[in-house]
Amino acid sequence: MNTGYDLIVIGAGPGGYVGAIRAAQLGMKVLLIEKEKTMGGTCLNAGCIPSKALLTSSALFQQIQQEASDHGIVCAPPSIDIPAMISRKNRVVSSLTRGIASLLKGNKVDIIQGSAKVNTPGIVRVGSEEYHSDSILIATGSRPAELPFLPFDHTSVVDSTDALTFSEVPERLLIVGAGVIGLELGSVWSRLGACVQIIESMTEILTGWDRDIAKTVQKSLEKQGIEFHCRVRILEGQTNDSGVLLKAEAADGKFRDFQGDKVLVAAGRKAAWDGIDTKSLGIETENGHITVSERYETSAAGIYAVGDCIAGPMLAHKASEEAAACVEMLAGKYGKVNYSLIPGALYTKPEAAMVGKTEEQCRAEGIEYTKGVFRFSANGRAIVSGSAEGMVKVLTRKKDDTVLGVHIAGEHASELIHEAAVLMEFGGSAEDLALTIHAHPSLSEAVKEAAMAAWERPIHAL
Repeated sequence: MNTGYDLIVIGAGPGGYVGAIRAAQLGMKVLLIEKEKTMGGTCLNAGCIPSKALLTSSALFQQIQQEASDHGIVCAPPSIDIPAMISRKNRVVSSLTRGIASLLKGNKVDIIQGSAKVNTPGIVRVGSEEYHSDSILIATGSRPAELPFLPFDHTSVVDSTDALTFSEVPERLLIVGAGVIGLELGSVWSRLGACVQIIESMTEILTGWDRDIAKTVQKSLEKQGIEFHCRVRILEGQTNDSGVLLKAEAADGKFRDFQGDKVLVAAGRKAAWDGIDTKSLGIETENGHITVSERYETSAAGIYAVGDCIAGPMLAHKASEEAAACVEMLAGKYGKVNYSLIPGALYTKPEAAMVGKTEEQCRAEGIEYTKGVFRFSANGRAIVSGSAEGMVKVLTRKKDDTVLGVHIAGEHASELIHEAAVLMEFGGSAEDLALTIHAHPSLSEAVKEAAMAAWERPIHAL
């Protein structure tokens, strides 16, 4: 048996590798076990990074195609080389996975490639080898959820990983699910020429997001050619010579068919803890997630879990923060994750981002609030950039002006949201944000103006 480890981490995704590095920085001897050959987990290898690489490439193609002439740039109509685009994506991923491996090595984290199995407290098995530690951190992530009547064949019925590796643009792409993954991958292939239809069982897209932001995004994507079918429930799927036929029922009781070359099922993800024998270990689970304490300890002493394995939004940055907090508490330090201020981001065009409460949440909780809105159509930098659609919405508590939530649809929303997150972390007010000097011209001025609208009134809008 291999002994002497202060912590064994299972999974090298954003939770696992961050937890391993932070633990090593705090003086622990750490072993990291990863079943795949590369570091980074789903986020880096088949999620956040490769999808953003393709979004960037497809956005550039769309921009050249639609906007170059408006800038006085004359060029031949662009064409698409999908293998080259996929190759660039792979190079980006490879560079970052090597970088993480170097960080782990530089922090003296031991790494083993293999599938971990745990059925006894304190012991992790990889093949015929056993490794011992009083502390084990489960960071094994999640996988795409499969619909029982529409199983993945990874050819016609595909998951999000498959949709990052198409060898050619599908003529007709059906997407089940209008969440972040469905909208982003739909945008990629729509920009490159696919006829994309997104089917959603809920009333509106982007469940849980601010309704005005969701409507802004949907309206823009519809202009770009994506079709949305909300309040439509898929009943069954059948593969045929033309691809896949989906039989569905709309909210009005009418039945209809959807035919596509491929169907991307983007109806959520499910926690994955293969190799962790929760029953033998006595680890409690609820609603498909491992139950943990405030210290991220499971019901089995000495076994901890973070990230997609436990409840909460399945976001890479949430997993990283949980892992860091967990190992800091293990080291006797203070660790805390502020779950009320986890930003969310959508990388379509326009981008969208959010932090804090929505109007719907404020109303449901009986919070009296004030709303300030400023549109990018009145922002100089947005107009110059040709990206003047969208808006910033700031919500404040009416009695004391404390910022409760900020919601953005517009260019670089995923970057702009963080000045709001920092402000809210310190309990700042709309007045604080309104009186903070912002450079001109900048997109961030729209955030300031929205705060001014919530506080008193903006300068550049009536």
